[in-house]
Amino acid sequence: PFIHSSPLGLVTNVGDFSRDMSLGQNVRSNKIDETYTLPNIKQSNVHYVATEAVYQFIQQDKVIFDVIFRVSDRDVAFRYKMYPQKNALSCVVKEEMTGFVLPEGSTTFLCPQSKPMGGFARTSPSYETPYKADDSMGKNGWGEGYTFPCLFRNGDKGWILISETGVDSKYCGSRLLGHENGLYTIGFPQEGEMNGNGTTAPGLALPGETPWRTITLGETLAPIVETTVSFDVVKPLYAASGKYEYGRGSWSWIIGMDGSTKYEEQLRYIDFSAAMGYQSVLVDALWDTQIGYDKIEQLAKYGAQKGVGLYLWYNSNGYWNDAPQSPRGIMDNAIARRKEMKWMQSIGIRGIKVDFFGGDKQVTMQLY
Repeated sequence: PFIHSSPLGLVTNVGDFSRDMSLGQNVRSNKIDETYTLPNIKQSNVHYVATEAVYQFIQQDKVIFDVIFRVSDRDVAFRYKMYPQKNALSCVVKEEMTGFVLPEGSTTFLCPQSKPMGGFARTSPSYETPYKADDSMGKNGWGEGYTFPCLFRNGDKGWILISETGVDSKYCGSRLLGHENGLYTIGFPQEGEMNGNGTTAPGLALPGETPWRTITLGETLAPIVETTVSFDVVKPLYAASGKYEYGRGSWSWIIGMDGSTKYEEQLRYIDFSAAMGYQSVLVDALWDTQIGYDKIEQLAKYGAQKGVGLYLWYNSNGYWNDAPQSPRGIMDNAIARRKEMKWMQSIGIRGIKVDFFGGDKQVTMQLY
């Protein structure tokens, strides 16, 4: 075994569905056989074959939720589908009891979740923590669990990767909390994230589905590296209005940092990108004050003549960090954001980089 018998269940504000549950007799199963393409990640053509089984869980003769499992050659994915309860068409998921019990002697390759509102200008958690190779189990990082994806080694038998996919505005992003005896459970965002604004517990319209929890197994690391499970079980949320290609680009900040965001230096990088056959230049923080909107329009026009588009940097905040880099107070405000994007579209800006998001709460997912 790579994972032992492990807990399931949800605790909500309309009932505790982590105990006193029974498994329904009606199990629906079907074969999944799909093909799709990925433009630039993992592999171009994916053939996904899996068996899906839907298990009903009942409390007091009422169906509470389904657990939907997808099992393929190297991956397991599962999620909950919660049904209306006692005339309630919505609920708050206070706690997700989902857990994973790893075999004794397994070792870990895990990135500790940092505490909220720490680090540079109180922008943590920023998912830039180091991990320790082949560490022992029974810990909980720096006290706040671990950031997905989470890699484990089952001795000389193989590898286990635990993660999530399909997170959108209908839920929150999660982490993995370490306990004794090889148990790791799903943890919701920390209270202090987003400067304390927003709830840690996601609200769910009913019927509603949680994100997928994924497990990938391999005797070697190849199946871990090559897995496409994070794409296999999700569908596009909407049809794009056009075909978008990221391409290749250059970026002055990686060498010159904030001081390089100057008109003449960005001209030089446009020329560099054009000479290299690149499609873009990312103009980083402080362009609004160190270059200015009028000069950005000039840069965009000059770049277009050379076949090079611009990406512009924006601060995500708002009220949830102290990062002084501007433009600030635009991406968190729908009216200001739409006005700004209309301007960007009018001068041919290719895309944006939005920095310093405040965590994983549902309000952050909605801003994404």
